[in-house]
Amino acid sequence: MNAAGAYFSQGKRLNTLHTILIFSAMLGLFALLGWMLFGSMGILWAVMIPVVLFFTTPKISPHMVLRMYGARRLSYAEAPKLHEIVGELSRRAGLTTAPQLTYVPSRVLNAFSVGTQDNSAIALSDGILRYLTLREIAGVLAHELSHISNNDLRLHALADVFTRITSSLSFFGQVLILFYLPMVLFTEAHMPVFFILVLIFAPTISFLLQLALSRTREFDADLTAARLTGDPQGLASALAKMDRYEQSIWDLVFLPGRKVPQPSILRTHPHTKERLERLAAMAGEQKPPVSDHEHIPILPEHFARIERPPRWHWFRPWY
Repeated sequence: MNAAGAYFSQGKRLNTLHTILIFSAMLGLFALLGWMLFGSMGILWAVMIPVVLFFTTPKISPHMVLRMYGARRLSYAEAPKLHEIVGELSRRAGLTTAPQLTYVPSRVLNAFSVGTQDNSAIALSDGILRYLTLREIAGVLAHELSHISNNDLRLHALADVFTRITSSLSFFGQVLILFYLPMVLFTEAHMPVFFILVLIFAPTISFLLQLALSRTREFDADLTAARLTGDPQGLASALAKMDRYEQSIWDLVFLPGRKVPQPSILRTHPHTKERLERLAAMAGEQKPPVSDHEHIPILPEHFARIERPPRWHWFRPWY
């Protein structure tokens, strides 16, 4: 095994360990709340309720999410090279069904995946298809396909269930405190400070753990994508371009020239610099890239260039 392969294996083990530790912390926090509010039975409920909800709650259709972004299907005739790349990446990832490719009419450089391994889609914005080279887009496609093959979407859904129920239990406990407060003020009853602190800060802690999970899964998707394409530099180049674009949009809209770096703990994605460093450590991979065509047209001529600037929409982000 070469150095790049060893780095990949080590990175996968660490990311898996981090994921297990994060979920253990979320479950432990949830169980603590259950025990504080309902006793020993609360611990059992804390384990069973998220699992039951995760498997019984109706899954949102990928097409419903895509409609929120105004996305439409990209046919093979419209983007044959992209379909060939996705097909090859799906084969390398061991997926029996290749994700559907969709087009989002937006200047924002964005790509995301929705659905499950058997029913998934990858959305690519107009901006990303025009601004990145085919080699870079191959890296982005591999990254999104890695989220699908690694079941990251289900992991995020489970983490979201934990966070939402933790917030609900915290709110319920704070309401109980308000009813119990007169007894504390006018009788000899007392209320442990630890109990109050846990109820107040549990939602924030759970949310921060959810963000940490997101960053861990992004690192893992980067590693898997580099392995699938055999071209870590392609994804690294795409990330660098997208980061420069994001910074220019931020500086233009919010306090130009005075941007304050967002703390790492509050980010859904790791810092681009750290992602690039990790990808550079895999540069020794010898598998040929999926795409070796740098400057061929990706979108057909009848696709009009999106000229309107990004704007905010209710229930969905800038696009």
